[in-house]
Amino acid sequence: MSKILVIEDEAAIRRVLVKILSEENDAYTVEEAEDGLKGLETIKNNDYDLVLCDIKMPKMDGVEVLEAAKKIKPEIPFIMISGHGDLDTAVNTMRAGAFDYISKPPDLNRLLTTVRNALDRKELVVENKILKKKVSKNYEMIGDSDEITAIKDMIEKVAPTDARVLITGSNGTGKELVAHWLHEKSARSGAPFIEVNCAAIPSELIESELFGHVKGAFTSAVKDRAGKFEAANKGTIFLDEIGDMSLSAQAKVLRALQESKISRVGSDKDIKVNVRVLAATNKNLKKEIEDGKFREDLYHRLAVILIKVPALNDRRNDIPLLIGHFSKKITSEQGIPDKRFSSGAVKLLQGYDWTGNIRELRNVVERLIILGGTEVTEADVKLFASK
Repeated sequence: MSKILVIEDEAAIRRVLVKILSEENDAYTVEEAEDGLKGLETIKNNDYDLVLCDIKMPKMDGVEVLEAAKKIKPEIPFIMISGHGDLDTAVNTMRAGAFDYISKPPDLNRLLTTVRNALDRKELVVENKILKKKVSKNYEMIGDSDEITAIKDMIEKVAPTDARVLITGSNGTGKELVAHWLHEKSARSGAPFIEVNCAAIPSELIESELFGHVKGAFTSAVKDRAGKFEAANKGTIFLDEIGDMSLSAQAKVLRALQESKISRVGSDKDIKVNVRVLAATNKNLKKEIEDGKFREDLYHRLAVILIKVPALNDRRNDIPLLIGHFSKKITSEQGIPDKRFSSGAVKLLQGYDWTGNIRELRNVVERLIILGGTEVTEADVKLFASK
Protein backbone atom coordinates (compact mmCIF):
# COMPACT_ATOMS: atom_id res chain seq x y z
CA MET A 1 0.00 0.00 0.00
CA SER A 2 1.45 3.38 -1.05
CA LYS A 3 1.73 5.95 1.72
CA ILE A 4 1.35 9.60 0.68
CA LEU A 5 1.90 12.78 2.72
CA VAL A 6 0.16 16.04 1.74
CA ILE A 7 1.81 19.22 3.10
CA GLU A 8 -0.46 22.21 2.42
CA ASP A 9 -1.34 25.21 4.60
CA GLU A 10 -4.63 26.00 2.81
CA ALA A 11 -7.19 23.74 4.47
CA ALA A 12 -9.55 23.72 1.47
CA ILE A 13 -6.83 22.66 -0.98
CA ARG A 14 -5.52 20.10 1.51
CA ARG A 15 -8.96 18.53 1.89
CA VAL A 16 -9.41 18.36 -1.88
CA LEU A 17 -6.06 16.63 -2.38
CA VAL A 18 -6.68 14.12 0.41
CA LYS A 19 -10.20 13.39 -0.87
CA ILE A 20 -9.07 12.89 -4.48
CA LEU A 21 -6.23 10.55 -3.55
CA SER A 22 -8.21 8.59 -0.96
CA GLU A 23 -11.11 7.98 -3.31
CA GLU A 24 -9.01 7.23 -6.38
CA ASN A 25 -7.25 4.14 -5.15
CA ASP A 26 -7.83 2.01 -2.07
CA ALA A 27 -4.11 1.25 -2.15
CA TYR A 28 -3.27 4.84 -1.17
CA THR A 29 -2.95 5.79 2.49
CA VAL A 30 -3.00 9.58 2.72
CA GLU A 31 -1.80 11.66 5.67
CA GLU A 32 -1.60 15.42 5.97
CA ALA A 33 0.39 18.25 7.54
CA GLU A 34 -0.73 21.88 7.71
CA ASP A 35 2.68 23.56 7.39
CA GLY A 36 6.22 22.89 6.24
CA LEU A 37 7.75 22.55 9.67
CA LYS A 38 5.26 19.90 10.76
CA GLY A 39 5.56 18.21 7.37
CA LEU A 40 9.34 17.85 7.66
CA GLU A 41 9.05 16.48 11.19
CA THR A 42 6.47 13.95 9.95
CA ILE A 43 8.81 12.86 7.15
CA LYS A 44 11.66 12.36 9.63
CA ASN A 45 9.54 10.07 11.80
CA ASN A 46 7.69 8.11 9.10
CA ASP A 47 8.27 6.37 5.78
CA TYR A 48 6.40 7.71 2.76
CA ASP A 49 6.28 6.66 -0.87
CA LEU A 50 5.38 10.15 -2.06
CA VAL A 51 5.07 13.72 -0.75
CA LEU A 52 2.83 16.45 -2.20
CA CYS A 53 4.14 19.75 -0.91
CA ASP A 54 2.97 23.35 -1.35
CA ILE A 55 5.70 25.80 -2.33
CA LYS A 56 4.55 28.89 -0.43
CA MET A 57 3.85 28.20 3.26
CA PRO A 58 4.45 29.94 6.60
CA LYS A 59 7.13 28.77 9.05
CA MET A 60 8.96 26.75 6.39
CA ASP A 61 8.34 26.92 2.65
CA GLY A 62 8.21 23.97 0.30
CA VAL A 63 11.68 24.50 -1.15
CA GLU A 64 13.21 24.30 2.31
CA VAL A 65 11.16 21.17 3.10
CA LEU A 66 12.29 19.55 -0.16
CA GLU A 67 15.98 20.32 0.36
CA ALA A 68 15.94 19.17 3.99
CA ALA A 69 13.98 15.98 3.23
CA LYS A 70 16.29 15.02 0.34
CA LYS A 71 19.25 15.06 2.74
CA ILE A 72 17.69 12.51 5.08
CA LYS A 73 15.49 10.46 2.72
CA PRO A 74 16.65 11.16 -0.85
CA GLU A 75 14.57 8.36 -2.38
CA ILE A 76 11.18 10.00 -1.62
CA PRO A 77 9.70 11.67 -4.74
CA PHE A 78 8.24 15.15 -4.19
CA ILE A 79 5.44 16.68 -6.24
CA MET A 80 5.38 20.43 -5.64
CA ILE A 81 2.13 22.40 -5.62
CA SER A 82 2.50 25.87 -7.12
CA GLY A 83 0.30 28.96 -7.24
CA HIS A 84 -0.25 30.90 -10.45
CA GLY A 85 2.74 33.17 -9.83
CA ASP A 86 5.12 30.44 -8.74
CA LEU A 87 6.19 28.94 -12.09
CA ASP A 88 9.84 30.01 -11.82
CA THR A 89 9.99 28.76 -8.25
CA ALA A 90 8.39 25.48 -9.30
CA VAL A 91 11.01 24.95 -12.00
CA ASN A 92 13.75 25.67 -9.46
CA THR A 93 12.34 23.04 -7.11
CA MET A 94 12.63 20.48 -9.89
CA ARG A 95 16.26 21.44 -10.27
CA ALA A 96 16.55 20.79 -6.54
CA GLY A 97 15.20 17.27 -7.01
CA ALA A 98 11.39 17.43 -7.18
CA PHE A 99 9.70 14.89 -9.44
CA ASP A 100 7.24 17.39 -10.93
CA TYR A 101 4.89 20.22 -10.02
CA ILE A 102 1.16 20.88 -10.41
CA SER A 103 -0.68 24.19 -10.34
CA LYS A 104 -3.46 25.37 -8.06
CA PRO A 105 -6.30 24.56 -8.24
CA PRO A 106 -5.21 21.00 -9.05
CA ASP A 107 -6.54 19.43 -12.25
CA LEU A 108 -7.87 15.96 -11.41
CA ASN A 109 -6.35 14.06 -14.35
CA ARG A 110 -3.03 15.90 -14.16
CA LEU A 111 -2.78 15.22 -10.44
CA LEU A 112 -3.56 11.51 -10.64
CA THR A 113 -1.27 10.94 -13.64
CA THR A 114 1.63 12.69 -11.92
CA VAL A 115 1.06 10.75 -8.69
CA ARG A 116 1.02 7.39 -10.53
CA ASN A 117 4.20 8.25 -12.43
CA ALA A 118 5.97 9.38 -9.26
CA LEU A 119 5.04 6.16 -7.46
CA ASP A 120 6.21 4.10 -10.46
CA ARG A 121 9.51 5.93 -10.32
CA LYS A 122 9.83 5.22 -6.58
CA GLU A 123 9.35 1.49 -7.25
CA LEU A 124 12.12 1.56 -9.84
CA VAL A 125 14.48 3.32 -7.43
CA VAL A 126 13.79 0.78 -4.70
CA GLU A 127 14.27 -2.16 -7.06
CA ASN A 128 17.63 -0.82 -8.19
CA LYS A 129 18.88 0.65 -4.93
CA ILE A 130 21.28 -2.17 -4.13
CA LEU A 131 22.72 -2.27 -7.64
CA LYS A 132 25.88 -0.29 -8.38
CA LYS A 133 25.41 1.47 -11.66
CA LYS A 134 28.16 0.85 -14.19
CA VAL A 135 28.36 2.42 -17.60
CA SER A 136 29.06 0.29 -20.66
CA LYS A 137 32.61 0.65 -22.00
CA ASN A 138 31.04 1.71 -25.29
CA TYR A 139 29.95 4.93 -23.61
CA GLU A 140 32.89 5.80 -21.39
CA MET A 141 33.46 9.51 -20.83
CA ILE A 142 37.23 9.94 -21.03
CA GLY A 143 38.88 12.85 -19.27
CA ASP A 144 39.79 14.27 -15.89
CA SER A 145 39.73 17.98 -16.72
CA ASP A 146 37.74 20.28 -14.45
CA GLU A 147 35.07 20.62 -17.15
CA ILE A 148 34.51 16.86 -17.54
CA THR A 149 34.77 16.22 -13.79
CA ALA A 150 31.99 18.76 -13.22
CA ILE A 151 29.78 16.98 -15.77
CA LYS A 152 30.43 13.59 -14.19
CA ASP A 153 29.55 14.99 -10.76
CA MET A 154 26.32 16.46 -12.09
CA ILE A 155 25.38 13.16 -13.74
CA GLU A 156 25.84 11.36 -10.42
CA LYS A 157 23.37 13.76 -8.81
CA VAL A 158 20.83 13.90 -11.63
CA ALA A 159 20.80 10.32 -12.97
CA PRO A 160 18.89 8.74 -10.03
CA THR A 161 16.05 11.26 -10.47
CA ASP A 162 13.54 11.54 -13.29
CA ALA A 163 14.42 15.18 -13.95
CA ARG A 164 14.47 16.10 -17.62
CA VAL A 165 17.86 17.15 -18.94
CA LEU A 166 18.79 19.38 -21.87
CA ILE A 167 22.31 18.68 -23.13
CA THR A 168 23.94 21.41 -25.20
CA GLY A 169 27.21 21.65 -27.06
CA SER A 170 28.81 21.74 -30.50
CA ASN A 171 28.75 18.78 -32.88
CA GLY A 172 31.13 16.02 -31.91
CA THR A 173 31.55 17.01 -28.25
CA GLY A 174 29.92 13.89 -26.79
CA LYS A 175 26.33 14.87 -25.98
CA GLU A 176 25.19 11.33 -26.73
CA LEU A 177 27.65 9.94 -24.16
CA VAL A 178 26.14 12.18 -21.48
CA ALA A 179 22.67 10.87 -22.35
CA HIS A 180 23.84 7.26 -22.11
CA TRP A 181 25.49 7.91 -18.75
CA LEU A 182 22.30 9.48 -17.41
CA HIS A 183 20.30 6.43 -18.49
CA GLU A 184 22.73 3.73 -17.40
CA LYS A 185 23.21 5.30 -13.97
CA SER A 186 19.45 5.65 -13.42
CA ALA A 187 16.80 3.34 -12.01
CA ARG A 188 15.60 2.90 -15.60
CA SER A 189 18.84 1.31 -16.82
CA GLY A 190 17.18 -2.08 -17.27
CA ALA A 191 14.50 -0.57 -19.52
CA PRO A 192 14.86 0.66 -23.13
CA PHE A 193 17.03 3.60 -24.15
CA ILE A 194 15.55 4.92 -27.39
CA GLU A 195 17.47 7.44 -29.48
CA VAL A 196 15.80 9.72 -32.02
CA ASN A 197 17.85 11.95 -34.31
CA CYS A 198 15.34 14.71 -34.96
CA ALA A 199 17.54 16.27 -37.65
CA ALA A 200 17.66 13.06 -39.70
CA ILE A 201 13.89 12.56 -39.93
CA PRO A 202 11.87 14.57 -42.49
CA SER A 203 9.49 17.04 -40.82
CA GLU A 204 6.45 15.31 -42.34
CA LEU A 205 7.45 12.00 -40.74
CA ILE A 206 8.70 13.10 -37.30
CA GLU A 207 5.29 12.86 -35.60
CA SER A 208 4.73 9.34 -36.90
CA GLU A 209 8.24 8.36 -35.82
CA LEU A 210 7.75 9.70 -32.30
CA PHE A 211 4.12 8.81 -31.63
CA GLY A 212 3.30 6.08 -34.15
CA HIS A 213 0.33 5.97 -36.49
CA VAL A 214 -2.79 3.96 -37.26
CA LYS A 215 -3.56 2.22 -40.51
CA GLY A 216 -4.78 4.69 -43.13
CA ALA A 217 -3.47 7.78 -41.33
CA PHE A 218 -1.59 8.66 -44.53
CA THR A 219 -0.85 7.06 -47.89
CA SER A 220 1.96 4.74 -46.79
CA ALA A 221 0.39 3.82 -43.44
CA VAL A 222 -0.59 0.25 -44.35
CA LYS A 223 -0.76 -0.97 -40.75
CA ASP A 224 -0.74 0.30 -37.18
CA ARG A 225 2.72 1.19 -35.92
CA ALA A 226 3.97 2.11 -32.46
CA GLY A 227 6.22 5.15 -32.10
CA LYS A 228 9.42 5.80 -30.18
CA PHE A 229 7.62 7.07 -27.07
CA GLU A 230 5.78 3.76 -26.73
CA ALA A 231 9.00 1.84 -27.37
CA ALA A 232 10.68 3.78 -24.55
CA ASN A 233 7.93 3.12 -22.01
CA LYS A 234 9.39 2.79 -18.47
CA GLY A 235 12.76 3.72 -19.96
CA THR A 236 14.41 6.77 -21.50
CA ILE A 237 13.93 8.56 -24.80
CA PHE A 238 16.78 10.71 -26.09
CA LEU A 239 15.69 13.43 -28.52
CA ASP A 240 18.93 14.38 -30.24
CA GLU A 241 19.07 17.68 -32.18
CA ILE A 242 15.66 18.65 -30.84
CA GLY A 243 16.21 22.16 -32.19
CA ASP A 244 15.42 20.78 -35.65
CA MET A 245 11.99 19.47 -34.65
CA SER A 246 8.92 21.01 -36.31
CA LEU A 247 6.61 23.22 -34.25
CA SER A 248 3.69 20.79 -34.64
CA ALA A 249 5.81 17.92 -33.32
CA GLN A 250 7.01 20.17 -30.49
CA ALA A 251 3.38 20.71 -29.44
CA LYS A 252 2.83 16.96 -29.20
CA VAL A 253 6.04 16.42 -27.26
CA LEU A 254 4.93 19.15 -24.83
CA ARG A 255 1.63 17.33 -24.30
CA ALA A 256 3.47 14.06 -23.70
CA LEU A 257 5.59 15.76 -21.03
CA GLN A 258 2.65 17.51 -19.40
CA GLU A 259 0.17 14.64 -19.38
CA SER A 260 2.34 11.52 -19.77
CA LYS A 261 0.24 10.35 -22.68
CA ILE A 262 0.45 10.41 -26.46
CA SER A 263 -1.85 9.66 -29.38
CA ARG A 264 -0.84 8.02 -32.64
CA VAL A 265 -1.15 9.98 -35.88
CA GLY A 266 -4.68 9.45 -37.23
CA SER A 267 -6.08 8.44 -33.86
CA ASP A 268 -7.66 10.35 -30.99
CA LYS A 269 -7.13 7.51 -28.53
CA ASP A 270 -4.76 8.39 -25.69
CA ILE A 271 -1.93 6.03 -24.75
CA LYS A 272 -0.28 6.43 -21.35
CA VAL A 273 3.51 6.41 -21.31
CA ASN A 274 6.04 6.52 -18.49
CA VAL A 275 9.16 7.90 -20.14
CA ARG A 276 12.10 9.97 -19.00
CA VAL A 277 12.99 12.54 -21.65
CA LEU A 278 16.53 13.66 -22.38
CA ALA A 279 17.19 16.13 -25.19
CA ALA A 280 20.24 17.55 -26.91
CA THR A 281 20.97 20.34 -29.35
CA ASN A 282 23.85 22.22 -30.92
CA LYS A 283 21.62 25.27 -31.39
CA ASN A 284 20.98 28.27 -29.18
CA LEU A 285 17.38 27.47 -28.28
CA LYS A 286 16.78 30.88 -26.70
CA LYS A 287 17.65 32.44 -30.05
CA GLU A 288 15.39 29.90 -31.77
CA ILE A 289 12.58 30.95 -29.42
CA GLU A 290 13.12 34.62 -30.34
CA ASP A 291 12.92 33.66 -34.01
CA GLY A 292 9.67 31.73 -33.49
CA LYS A 293 11.26 28.37 -34.32
CA PHE A 294 11.08 26.77 -30.89
CA ARG A 295 8.37 26.77 -28.24
CA GLU A 296 9.32 28.56 -25.04
CA ASP A 297 7.01 26.38 -22.93
CA LEU A 298 8.67 23.24 -24.29
CA TYR A 299 12.11 24.69 -23.57
CA HIS A 300 11.23 25.23 -19.92
CA ARG A 301 9.83 21.70 -19.67
CA LEU A 302 13.01 20.20 -21.14
CA ALA A 303 15.60 22.41 -19.46
CA VAL A 304 14.98 21.40 -15.86
CA ILE A 305 18.66 20.45 -15.74
CA LEU A 306 21.10 22.01 -18.20
CA ILE A 307 24.37 20.26 -19.03
CA LYS A 308 26.73 22.03 -21.42
CA VAL A 309 29.37 19.76 -22.93
CA PRO A 310 32.58 21.75 -23.58
CA ALA A 311 34.35 21.90 -26.91
CA LEU A 312 37.60 19.91 -27.15
CA ASN A 313 39.50 23.18 -27.49
CA ASP A 314 38.28 24.04 -23.97
CA ARG A 315 39.56 20.78 -22.45
CA ARG A 316 42.93 20.27 -24.13
CA ASN A 317 44.34 18.59 -21.01
CA ASP A 318 42.14 15.58 -21.83
CA ILE A 319 43.65 15.07 -25.28
CA PRO A 320 46.49 12.72 -24.16
CA LEU A 321 43.94 10.49 -22.39
CA LEU A 322 41.66 10.53 -25.41
CA ILE A 323 44.53 9.65 -27.77
CA GLY A 324 45.46 6.67 -25.57
CA HIS A 325 41.85 5.54 -25.33
CA PHE A 326 41.20 5.77 -29.07
CA SER A 327 44.54 4.14 -29.89
CA LYS A 328 43.74 1.03 -27.84
CA LYS A 329 40.19 0.85 -29.17
CA ILE A 330 41.14 1.30 -32.82
CA THR A 331 44.08 -1.14 -32.79
CA SER A 332 41.88 -3.71 -31.11
CA GLU A 333 39.16 -3.24 -33.75
CA GLN A 334 41.74 -3.38 -36.56
CA GLY A 335 43.52 -6.41 -35.10
CA ILE A 336 46.93 -4.71 -35.08
CA PRO A 337 49.47 -4.09 -32.26
CA ASP A 338 48.86 -1.06 -30.08
CA LYS A 339 50.79 2.01 -31.23
CA ARG A 340 52.51 4.52 -29.00
CA PHE A 341 52.29 8.24 -29.69
CA SER A 342 55.49 10.18 -28.99
CA SER A 343 55.34 13.11 -26.58
CA GLY A 344 56.04 15.46 -29.50
CA ALA A 345 53.12 14.02 -31.47
CA VAL A 346 50.78 14.38 -28.51
CA LYS A 347 51.90 17.94 -27.82
CA LEU A 348 51.39 18.88 -31.46
CA LEU A 349 47.87 17.41 -31.45
CA GLN A 350 47.08 19.29 -28.25
CA GLY A 351 47.82 22.54 -30.03
CA TYR A 352 45.52 21.99 -33.01
CA ASP A 353 42.18 23.75 -33.49
CA TRP A 354 39.64 20.94 -33.12
CA THR A 355 36.59 22.39 -34.85
CA GLY A 356 35.12 18.89 -35.17
CA ASN A 357 35.79 18.17 -31.49
CA ILE A 358 36.25 14.61 -30.19
CA ARG A 359 34.76 13.04 -33.30
CA GLU A 360 37.45 14.74 -35.41
CA LEU A 361 40.22 13.73 -32.99
CA ARG A 362 39.19 10.09 -33.19
CA ASN A 363 39.32 10.18 -36.99
CA VAL A 364 42.79 11.74 -36.92
CA VAL A 365 44.06 9.15 -34.41
CA GLU A 366 42.75 6.33 -36.63
CA ARG A 367 44.43 7.86 -39.68
CA LEU A 368 47.75 8.19 -37.84
CA ILE A 369 47.60 4.60 -36.59
CA ILE A 370 47.01 3.31 -40.11
CA LEU A 371 49.50 5.55 -41.92
CA GLY A 372 52.09 6.30 -39.23
CA GLY A 373 55.15 4.31 -38.19
CA THR A 374 55.56 1.81 -35.37
CA GLU A 375 55.57 4.84 -33.09
CA VAL A 376 53.47 7.79 -34.21
CA THR A 377 55.84 10.74 -34.30
CA GLU A 378 55.59 14.48 -34.68
CA ALA A 379 56.59 14.07 -38.33
CA ASP A 380 53.67 11.63 -38.86
CA VAL A 381 51.27 14.17 -37.36
CA LYS A 382 52.56 16.94 -39.64
CA LEU A 383 52.31 14.64 -42.66
CA PHE A 384 48.98 12.90 -42.09
CA ALA A 385 46.88 14.93 -39.66
CA SER A 386 45.97 17.42 -42.44
CA LYS A 387 45.21 20.29 -40.10
